[in-house]
Amino acid sequence: METDAGAGKKAPPLGAADSAGWNRRVLRLAGPIILANMSVPLLGIVDTGVMGHLDQPYYIGAVAIGALLFSYIYWGFGFLRMSTTALTAQASGAGDDSEVRASLARALILALAIAAFVIVLQAPIRWLGLNLIDASPDVERLADTYFSIRIWGAPAALTNYVVLGWFLGRQNAKAALALQVFMNGLNIVLDLLFVMEFGWGVEGVAAATIIAEYAAAALGLFMIARALGRMGGTWSRASIADPARLRHLFGVNRDIFIRTLALVSAFAYFTSRGAVQGDTLLAANAVLLNFFMLLSFGLDGFAHAAEALVGSAFGARDAHALKRVVRTTTLWAFAVAGLFTLAYGGLGWLLIQALTDLPEVRDAARSFLPWIVALPLVSIWSFQLDGIFLGATHTRALRNAMLVSLAFFLVFVWVLMPLWGNHGLWLALLLFMVVRAVTLVVQYPAIPRSIR
Repeated sequence: METDAGAGKKAPPLGAADSAGWNRRVLRLAGPIILANMSVPLLGIVDTGVMGHLDQPYYIGAVAIGALLFSYIYWGFGFLRMSTTALTAQASGAGDDSEVRASLARALILALAIAAFVIVLQAPIRWLGLNLIDASPDVERLADTYFSIRIWGAPAALTNYVVLGWFLGRQNAKAALALQVFMNGLNIVLDLLFVMEFGWGVEGVAAATIIAEYAAAALGLFMIARALGRMGGTWSRASIADPARLRHLFGVNRDIFIRTLALVSAFAYFTSRGAVQGDTLLAANAVLLNFFMLLSFGLDGFAHAAEALVGSAFGARDAHALKRVVRTTTLWAFAVAGLFTLAYGGLGWLLIQALTDLPEVRDAARSFLPWIVALPLVSIWSFQLDGIFLGATHTRALRNAMLVSLAFFLVFVWVLMPLWGNHGLWLALLLFMVVRAVTLVVQYPAIPRSIR
């Protein structure tokens, strides 16, 4: 298989590497992905930081809820990234460059169709989203403003999912890193300029995001055009519209969509339960969720590496490589999770202070910090299993496990919040991550059996 990062250089067969070779291979993929992923929560931290230095906590809450609505919209369609990675990796592992091209075309067409659909339905989506979250009038007013601006970035945001997924499926993590750093770096610069210099507030945060999304989409498509010029295969309208391939694509995307919607629903419900406790606890939870986002995007580097390498192993029908991918990526992810726990335990209070000047928000966030310290070593297992199941396109099992986990989470919140308030809410989130892992690990043996 030829990667985009080094045209003309053939990658060794997946199962051929020794332990040191597997470590290098995983780190070559995961390292750039982790750096790329870290730029996403860094952007969230800057968003929170610029709002947190204004004079009222409802600015933080408005951006948190506005971003949450787009989590529903964009993360709900995160199957565009996930399925593109898995299907591209499988086509690459099978040595079918024409199918690599067709997978890209199908995903881009679907992304633009979904973006048009979302823009047309923006009014009912905004109304429903804001009414489901019981926030204060000030928070709701500013969140509405944020949504009304940022919705126009949908075509670029969904195109970026496809572009990122395609490069990851081709195991070109450096391109993914370049695009993510460019987009989020530009977003951060524009955030600071629009809010801190121009005084545009929530409007500035939203405008900065959509400008960066369109700039990254243009750059990503240009990079793909160059990569396609260096690889084999041909474009085929018949292949792109092949009924069997389309049914498989829609089946995989349907399962990932339901799974992602359930996951985002859990975090939406978490935020909603924080909102009903008042603006201070809503803001404190929003500050701490930046820690969790930083963790999730960091550990997702190894999950994404597992997804690409598992997909390639499936395409090549290499059971030995599958086992080595699972073992190596999980060991590295566990080590990094331990580092997150140590960092949050030692430096968490300093990060809270950097994110907000409001004394009541700082004090509230500090009292719930121990839950964030505990989350890395609990969460790592579900992140890794997600990547493995996605790469193998065992998406039905992934979907069903997430639905069961969401049901447990709702019960946990219902039972624990009346007992311990916001501490009960954080405990419910931790138990949710445990159930996610358990419901997948019991189904894992079916994956190596299916490759034989």
